[in-house]
Parts: sequence; structure tokens; C-alpha cells
Amino acid sequence: MGKLLHAIVIGLIGAAIVHIVVLLLVPEFSERDAWSNLSMKADFYTMTRLDAEPGSPAPIKSIDPLFAAAACRFDLADGMVQVTAPGALPFWSVSVYDRNGHNIYSFNDRSATNGQMDAVVLTPAQMIEMRKALPDGFEGSIFVEAPIEEGIVVLRAFVPDESWRPAVTKFLSQSSCDLQQF
Repeated sequence: MGKLLHAIVIGLIGAAIVHIVVLLLVPEFSERDAWSNLSMKADFYTMTRLDAEPGSPAPIKSIDPLFAAAACRFDLADGMVQVTAPGALPFWSVSVYDRNGHNIYSFNDRSATNGQMDAVVLTPAQMIEMRKALPDGFEGSIFVEAPIEEGIVVLRAFVPDESWRPAVTKFLSQSSCDLQQF
């Protein structure tokens, strides 16, 4: 009986130690999500490169080495957001994520008019207003109706070889994420 009691006490002490360690580590991991990393780099409606700069870690891990990427945080409570980028590349894609990192919508250059990157992210209520009268400048836009308030738009561009890197860099550096009111 004494051995069983001893084993139970040791097990309870071990479980308590594990639980304390887990509780102490929760803030370490919960503050390192994509939303937090982007918020430390830039404010809302600012395109931020996700590639690692020389000598520093990438703001978001698991980026494919054949792709360069930029992201922008937005708040649809302020209005709709328009994401554009000039030029043509072999391939680009866009994903819209909610604040928790769940993918809401994705599309690529094959969905765009003439391969031009022009997307508008808006709520269902904003889409109803948009349908009443389409403002100038949105004729070729891809409309993404997202049932979220805050989110992240990620623009990825394929770099088939190093000769394309300047064009991809220009594409991403000239991309914009603008708050639009109507």
C-alpha cells in the first residue's frame, strides 16, 4: 500500500510540474502568431515583405524558397481594402486570412483580368452597398467577400530563377494595400 501511495504522490507532483511549465510557456507561444509578428513590423494597410532580410529571421516561418511574399493587415470595420500590384509575373497568388490564421479565400493570376493583381476585400454588408453602384476604378477588381472584421492579405510571387528576382521584388515593393471608403 505504501508503494502505491508513493507512486501516486510522485505522479501528482510530476503532473503539477508539467502543468506549471506549460502555463509559463503559453505566453511565449501565443505571442508569436502571424498577426503579432506583422503588427510588430507595420501598421494596418501597410504591405510588409515576409522574406528574411540578410542577417535577420523571416517574420513568418515556412516560406517556400521559390516564392517571395508580402502581407498586409486590415480592419474591415474601417472600410474595404484594395490590394494592387503592377506588372506581370509568371505566377502570383493571394490568400486572405482571418486574425487567427484561418484561410478565408485564395486566388491566383489566372483569376485576374489580364493577370493584373487587383483585389478588394470587403464584408457582406459592404458588398451589398458596392453592388448598388460600382465606383470608378473597380471594374477589373476581384471582389473577396469575407465574413470577418480583421484579417491579413498575403501576396506571393513565384521566382522561377534568380533572373526574375528583380521583377518580383519590384512587383512586391510596389504592391499596395489601401483602405477604401465608398
